[in-house]
Amino acid sequence: MDKDTPTAPAVRFDLGPIVSTPGALEALAACGANALHYLRRHAAGDWGDLDESDKAANAAAITSGARIMSAYTLPDGTKLWVITDAEIDDNHHRQATTFLLPDEY
Repeated sequence: MDKDTPTAPAVRFDLGPIVSTPGALEALAACGANALHYLRRHAAGDWGDLDESDKAANAAAITSGARIMSAYTLPDGTKLWVITDAEIDDNHHRQATTFLLPDEY
């Protein structure tokens, strides 16, 4: 690969199936945002608009299997959450990763 060719950031944990609420889909479409951009950030450990305590909890959750949450601000100011549910088995498989708006939680 050419040194100038960008590579996707490494995925740090299993995402499980990717799903979204209708509200999150509408919010992404309304401002022309790409859900894949936020999914890549989340999967790479860029937790977005979280405080240091929540970021540390996410880092620990990668190995403990607990829930992982990211919070992002879309270009129009809308808040978007991406939540990967806790592990469901000994193989570190997760239930799902969900795009949602805070008021849909």
